Amino acid sequence: MGVQEVYRHKVQYYETDQMGIVHHSNYIRWFEEARTDYMERMGLGYDRMEAEGILSPVLSVEADYLRMVHFGDTVSITCSIKSYNGIKLFIGYEVILDKTQMVHCRGTTKHCFINREGKPLSLKQSSPEFHEMFQAGLSK
Repeated sequence: MGVQEVYRHKVQYYETDQMGIVHHSNYIRWFEEARTDYMERMGLGYDRMEAEGILSPVLSVEADYLRMVHFGDTVSITCSIKSYNGIKLFIGYEVILDKTQMVHCRGTTKHCFINREGKPLSLKQSSPEFHEMFQAGLSK
């Protein structure tokens, strides 16, 4: 299992429904916030990758909603590289309610790497530096 990094988020009113419960779509946004933060900590920020001509679209997202999160709660979102082969990247997430330390949502995102023209890239060949950083994130 890869290194886990924690991203903290306080639930905002606009993220909830009429009952004060977080709308399911917001968990996907939180995954992206946590992933962006995680990659920046690794030195792989999207701004740096895109400056090098590397894009990383999301191919799929999965989320298992285990418990409700409410307005005003603070959650910690752990993010870790589950698998990486130079072409595809799988990242896992857990949304943990700070006050109970219970997992409220688990999820994954699957990504690939492409150039600006939309052609697939192998980071091992096109960007050995980024490849090594992802490999290091997987092995820790």
